[in-house]
Amino acid sequence: MSLFQITLTIAMAVLSLCLLLTAIRFAIGPTLPDRITAFDLIVANVIGIIAIYTEFTGNEDFIDVAIILSVFGFLGSVTFAYYIMKINV
Repeated sequence: MSLFQITLTIAMAVLSLCLLLTAIRFAIGPTLPDRITAFDLIVANVIGIIAIYTEFTGNEDFIDVAIILSVFGFLGSVTFAYYIMKINV
């Protein structure tokens, strides 16, 4: 096992821990903006995990999944922000 693979393994473990903590924050977030921020962070963590998994396996097909997921995450965040603006007006 090379140093690069060890670094990828550590990064995968750290991102998995961050994903778990963010999921807890998503579940207990007291307000809607907290949940929206947690959702955006979950999407970012999953994209990072997909990128690391792609490097582990060498299968570049998952990069397309990460790109599509980033678009959906962005659109979801914009939609929620628009919804919050409509509520407060």
